[in-house]
Amino acid sequence: ERQLVEFGGGLVQAGGSLRLSCATSGFDFDDYVIGWFRQAPGKEREGVSCISPSAGSTYYRDSVKGRFTISSDNARNTIYLQMNNLKPEDTAVYFCAAVSRIFFDPVTPVEAMDFSHFGYWGQGTRVTVSS
Repeated sequence: ERQLVEFGGGLVQAGGSLRLSCATSGFDFDDYVIGWFRQAPGKEREGVSCISPSAGSTYYRDSVKGRFTISSDNARNTIYLQMNNLKPEDTAVYFCAAVSRIFFDPVTPVEAMDFSHFGYWGQGTRVTVSS
């Protein structure tokens, strides 16, 4: 069974850091694209970052560039999102999601941020950044 489980969320002050983890099972990182998405209260879900581990490609939305870093640990079957210099506007529930590269392999940041391509989703972890 394919499964994605996020953890690492919490409450942090502005300027602080958190590292989110997405523990996966049933996914071969050579064959899948993994993304982080977020949804703030009353807002639409939006892409944050995306990684194609086999291709070594990473993508970020503009507002998190230079602050967030996505990485993969194939041995642990885990995708990380290191978030530094957090801002109150980063407050949201963060989800990781996966899609087979057969169906979707982004080549631009805009493509990578499109959550509609991703078919497997975790339950989310909440991040709250206080000002």
